[in-house]
Amino acid sequence: MTGHIELIVSWLETSIAGVALWRIVFFFLLLLAAMIVGKVLKQWFLRQSERLAGTSREVIGVLFKDLSASISLVALAIGFRIGITLMNVQGGVAELTNTAADMLLVVAVTWMIYGLVDVVDWSLRKVALNTGSQMNMMLAPFVRKSLRITVVVLGVLQGATMLSDKPLTAVVASLGVGTIAISLAAQDTIKNLFGSIVLLTDRPFEIGDRITVDSTDGNVEEVGFRSTRVRTLDGHLVIVPNADMSNKSIRNITKRPYIKQVMNLGVTYDTPPEKVNEALTILQELLANHEGQSPDFPPRIYFNEFKDFSLNILVIYWYTPPDYWAVMAFQQKLCLAILDRFNQAGISFAFPSQTIYLEKGGAAPGA
Repeated sequence: MTGHIELIVSWLETSIAGVALWRIVFFFLLLLAAMIVGKVLKQWFLRQSERLAGTSREVIGVLFKDLSASISLVALAIGFRIGITLMNVQGGVAELTNTAADMLLVVAVTWMIYGLVDVVDWSLRKVALNTGSQMNMMLAPFVRKSLRITVVVLGVLQGATMLSDKPLTAVVASLGVGTIAISLAAQDTIKNLFGSIVLLTDRPFEIGDRITVDSTDGNVEEVGFRSTRVRTLDGHLVIVPNADMSNKSIRNITKRPYIKQVMNLGVTYDTPPEKVNEALTILQELLANHEGQSPDFPPRIYFNEFKDFSLNILVIYWYTPPDYWAVMAFQQKLCLAILDRFNQAGISFAFPSQTIYLEKGGAAPGA
C-alpha cells in the first residue's frame, strides 16, 4: 500500500514543460469546480428572478436574470485566472497563459456589464410607464444602445492595452490614423447620431404616434441610435434613418386636435334656386350641433361654384376627438341622411354628362 502511495506521489511530482503534474491536475479540477459553481449560480439567479417578477423588487429580479446570462463565463474566467497563477508557469509560456487568462476575464466582465445595461433600460421604461412620459419611452432605447456601444468600446480598448502591453493613452494615440479612417467611413452613422439627438430634443412625435414622412404613413414603434422604426398602416415595418427624419417635414397626425372633413355635393343644373336653398337648409339641419362638433368650429355650408356638369355645394365640418373610425361612422350616417332627405325633396345629384345640340341648316352655297 505504501508503495502505491509513493508511486502516485512520485508520478504527481513529475513535471511537464517545467510544471509539476499535480499543479496541472489541480488546474483542471479548479476549472471543473468553477464551471459547477457558475452553473449553480446561474440556476439560483434564474430562480430568484422568477420569484421577484411582478413584485416591488422586480428590478433586482431583472438584475439576477441579466447576471445569469454571464455568470458561468465569469466563474470560468476567475477559475482560469487563479489556476494559471497557481500553476506557476515560467518563461514565455507564462506570458502567453497570463495574457490569455486576462483576456478571458476582460471578455467575461465586458459581457456581464453589457447585459446589466438592461437594468438601466428596464428602470427607464418603468419610470416612463409610471409617469406617462413618452419622452422616457423614446429615450430608453437610445440610452440602452449608447451604453452598450460604450461598454464594447471600453472592453476592446482594455483588451488592446493588455495585448500591446502599453498604457491606454498610448493605445488611443496609436489608433489616431485608424480613427480618422473610421470617422470618414462612418459619416452617415455620425449624422444619424446627431439626428437622434435632434429628435429627442425637439420631440416632434412620441412612441405610438401616427406620423407621415414623405410617403411613409404609420405609427412610431421605436427611436433608435441610428434610425426610427415606423409600422405602416398596411403592416410593413419601415426603417427611416434619423438623419433623414430630422431634416424632413414630419406630419404628426396623432397630435391634431380634430379631423376636418370636406364634401362637394353636386346637384343638376336644372335644379331651381328654391331647391338649392332647400338643399342648403337640409344640410344645415343635419349638421346643426352634430356629433363631435367643437364650439369653435361650426360646420360651413355654401353654394360655391358652377362646375362643368353640376351646381356645387361645399360642406366642411370638424370632428373631435380625432378618432378616424368614429369620423367614418359619423360620415356614413350623414351620407345616408343626406341621400334620404334629398330624395324626399326631389333634389337630384349630378353626374358627368354632355348635352349635344344638332342644328339643321340649309345646303352650302355652290353645292
